Amino acid sequence: MSDQLRPRASLRTAVVWEVLKDALDRQVKAAGRDALDVLDTGGGTGNFAVPAARLGHRVTVVDPSPNALFALERRAAEAGVADRVRGVQGDILGLFDVVERGGFDAVLCHGVLEYVDDPAEGVRNAVAALRPSGALSLLAAGLGGAVLARALAGHFTEARQALADPAGRWGEGDPVPRRFTAEQLAELVSGAGLEVGAVHGVRVFADLVPGVLVDTEPGAVDALLKLEAAVAELPAFHSVATQLHVLGEKRP
Repeated sequence: MSDQLRPRASLRTAVVWEVLKDALDRQVKAAGRDALDVLDTGGGTGNFAVPAARLGHRVTVVDPSPNALFALERRAAEAGVADRVRGVQGDILGLFDVVERGGFDAVLCHGVLEYVDDPAEGVRNAVAALRPSGALSLLAAGLGGAVLARALAGHFTEARQALADPAGRWGEGDPVPRRFTAEQLAELVSGAGLEVGAVHGVRVFADLVPGVLVDTEPGAVDALLKLEAAVAELPAFHSVATQLHVLGEKRP
């Protein structure tokens, strides 16, 4: 069973995967090639790299963790795509120490900007890795989702702290160094020279619904997935999403 068909994985990746798959399909048509060169920065164990390789694309994963890259190698082998997945140790701020500039049709930057010292530089590097007409898939933690989650947990002071903090952190114990609004991510993408193609809210409800309900109620996973897909593009829900996804496209 693929990651996208596992209930928990589905709730976390389905919306992004559908947007990304459509973008890759457009890139295939634009490039006139069946197989694209895809770069996944911070791709870890291959949540997106392996499914992309299953579509026939060549995927390079850059990640600072040797353990994650080892797991990626094993996962790719189990999926029968080891020949199309390459893992390289590195990070987005030192990206061109390990990969070439302008060598990729699509770049994934998922769960990376929260942890780098200079998010703008990270996005610029991701864009510099693109070929003409390439696409950038950017996924990062959303500010509003954290504020809502802390408030619903009864941590009202922490919710207000996250709202006021420049980095969107709710306190010293917050494990996420930085969060973004949809507007901030769109500005990073457009500031790096890309056209913002689409913005989606991810995990708008999934992290708020009790796990026991999702796991035990018949049809709940499918219904929740459909609801997530229905609200993902609606700007009104971007402000409460756990994550935000922005698709940027390079125009020739």
